[in-house]
Amino acid sequence: MKKILKSYKTEIKPTSEQKQKINNTIGVCRYVYNFYLAHNREIYKTEKRFISGMDFSKWINNSFIPNNPDFSWIKKVSSKSVKQSIMNAERAFKNFFKGKTHFPKFKKKSKSDVKMYFVKTDAKTIIHCERHRIKIPTLGWVRLKEKGYIPTNPNTHIIKSGTVSCKAGRYYVSVLMEQKEPEKLSLNTFGLGVDLGLKDFAICSNGKTYKNINKTSRIRKIEKKLKREQRSFSRKYENYKKINKLKGGATRQNIQKQKLRIQKLYHKLDNMRTDYINKVISNLVKTKPKWITIEDLNVSGVMKNRHLSKAIAQQKFFEFRIKLLAKCKEYGIELRLANRFYPSSKTCHNCGNIKTDLKLSDRIYHCSKCGYIEDRDYNASLNLRDCLTYITA
Repeated sequence: MKKILKSYKTEIKPTSEQKQKINNTIGVCRYVYNFYLAHNREIYKTEKRFISGMDFSKWINNSFIPNNPDFSWIKKVSSKSVKQSIMNAERAFKNFFKGKTHFPKFKKKSKSDVKMYFVKTDAKTIIHCERHRIKIPTLGWVRLKEKGYIPTNPNTHIIKSGTVSCKAGRYYVSVLMEQKEPEKLSLNTFGLGVDLGLKDFAICSNGKTYKNINKTSRIRKIEKKLKREQRSFSRKYENYKKINKLKGGATRQNIQKQKLRIQKLYHKLDNMRTDYINKVISNLVKTKPKWITIEDLNVSGVMKNRHLSKAIAQQKFFEFRIKLLAKCKEYGIELRLANRFYPSSKTCHNCGNIKTDLKLSDRIYHCSKCGYIEDRDYNASLNLRDCLTYITA
């Protein structure tokens, strides 16, 4: 049977010593990443050539560190993590040369998303997972907060590599496992159209509607708390700038504590929205349609509307599309992308008439030709289901 690679990510509970190791490794990886970018810039200015990640790794280990013993702390952390950070920087350069991204930027200490990398290279390297803990090279056994999520059978699920990351004071492990490809579902003969929006998150052609989670009282309560914490952070920061003129006031430690509170609230909101997207995708796949059609939305374009940009960003349309595509590939469902200029909302599903003067405020579709009356978003989902001008994702 064909084997595939699948990733699993869950939260861990490291000890204080393990936290220090993780933070040290992430800090060294960030420094080496920035060092590679700066060194490449200097070499290009003087010699007009590009240094590959492999050549830089040899230079820093065989020449730079021996001649500069003050930088020996680079070798005190996992060499695999340091090597991977160099290769990540090289990939950033290559993507820039191909025109895919902008010029690589330096990673800041407080904003960078740097991870500790580990990999199984030989029989001596043990990456073993049990129900409640996982064994990571250089860290040892680390407790898992979510028990039983990562498969533990070494015969059917083999851990090839993984990363440890830190976000808002919480630590996560992500492992890449080699496993058997799941059996394809016996799909139905009908398709499913999904219209994404702001009033409701998703309206399906089978009549099911998924509400906008950002309008719930739970989300709004956290956002209200976030505003209060941000105002408190602003006050502390302004007092800290005047600390030489005023007696007392906020200290740098208090500012860092307040910053962590804000990060935790942002992280909580992000987790709630991501979890909701995962549940919606799971429910869509469970209907076992032969195909699913969504619009090829120009998210970066509609984000330029300053009145709707925040609401659109909170909906996470692009993340929904990426995850839906992965789920459809896993179960053999065809994902269709309707042309972004296809008038799904303006077209009458009953007779095909296009209503050119349809406004965004018109929530009920009235067809002047055949008298068809239906909810605007539901009519759009029906048109998407039957759309013939599409591309396969």
